[in-house]
Amino acid sequence: MKQCVLFLSLMLSATALMAQTLEECQQAAERNYPLIRQYDLIRQTADLTVANIQKGWLPQVVASAQTTYQNDVAAWPQEMQGLMRQMGIDLKGLKKDQYRVGVDVQQMLFDGGAISSQKEVARRQADVQQAEAEVNIYKVRARVNEMYFGLLLLDEQIRLNSDLQALLSGNEQKLSAMFKGGTASESDLLNIKAERMNVAQQLTSLQSQRQTMARLLGVFCGLEITSLSKPVAAATSQFEDNRRPELKAIDAQLRLTDAQERALNSSLLPRLGVFAQGFYGYPGYNMFEDMMHRRWSLNGIVGARLSWNIGALYTRKNDKARLQLQRQKAENSREVFLFNNHLEQMQQDESIDRYRKLMADDEEIIRLRSSVRKAAESKLQHGIIDVNDLVREINAENAARVQQSMHEIEMLKEIYDLKFSRNE
Repeated sequence: MKQCVLFLSLMLSATALMAQTLEECQQAAERNYPLIRQYDLIRQTADLTVANIQKGWLPQVVASAQTTYQNDVAAWPQEMQGLMRQMGIDLKGLKKDQYRVGVDVQQMLFDGGAISSQKEVARRQADVQQAEAEVNIYKVRARVNEMYFGLLLLDEQIRLNSDLQALLSGNEQKLSAMFKGGTASESDLLNIKAERMNVAQQLTSLQSQRQTMARLLGVFCGLEITSLSKPVAAATSQFEDNRRPELKAIDAQLRLTDAQERALNSSLLPRLGVFAQGFYGYPGYNMFEDMMHRRWSLNGIVGARLSWNIGALYTRKNDKARLQLQRQKAENSREVFLFNNHLEQMQQDESIDRYRKLMADDEEIIRLRSSVRKAAESKLQHGIIDVNDLVREINAENAARVQQSMHEIEMLKEIYDLKFSRNE
């Protein structure tokens, strides 16, 4: 007997150790959610974009080849040509067909901060995308809460159903003995038996619902759900903080707008760079030599260039106004979220208080219903009431117990929904 008790104790301990907690399911669901893979994809994309922008500081090399035919070219004046012929010199002039194969190299020395601001914009865009992904992943917790507490409620209903069956079975055995002794009718025995079978049928339905819910939660979390651990009624903070990912996403959007404004400012600054050009072709830079000999030559030039595109001034006012509207839209989104979130927390606080008040009376109601049921069992044995009266009292007691379990589970759900609202 002692060995059997020890074995059952070990089995219960093992089952308790295997029970999944709400936090474990939430963490597993977040890891299992396909959207989590976007974190690495967003960061890798941002790194590649920043690396490409950084290459703007590398020398820009352009190789080209061209051939042209002109209707007219530079030539010696007719008087000079006549004079040169008298001296025995033939001045041919430039050919109308010209050829060039060359390379242009440009190196930026000062870009007004354009490359730096573009890199910052790319990083801020990645931050916004990651913050939006975090918002969607955070919502997974709410879905886990729904399934987790729904499964807990089914577990409670199954437990109470088993207790009800045991109670009905005990009364059925008493009525069977009374029927054999001639103190109870067969209809009373059949009535209590039918009620027990009806409750057993309800258990089959509850077990089927539990199996379906456990499978859904298991697929969502990537776990094999065996049993769940009932969370404790943990206290919640009495103040609202700004740890919700929705607010972080709004902050990221504002930082992106600031980066875009700095990029807009940098577009107004001049650019300074050096360049080198070289080509092999005809004609070259020595035009007079090419007029006389008409041959290909190597040519090169180096220099510095200062440029200032004032076209950005044309749209600057509208661009600044557009960025300001983006800021106002983001701040309005913050106000809307905080307003709705505050209302949601108020409703959840009130629901928690209501369930606490209801639960304060549940124990007393169950005690009273249990006393009435026991009295009904005694009355039935003495023939004062019939089975229908007893079944009614048994069902009333069971309804009180179910109501107590529902109040407890629903209160726990409201508590953890409030934690979700506050991101605690």
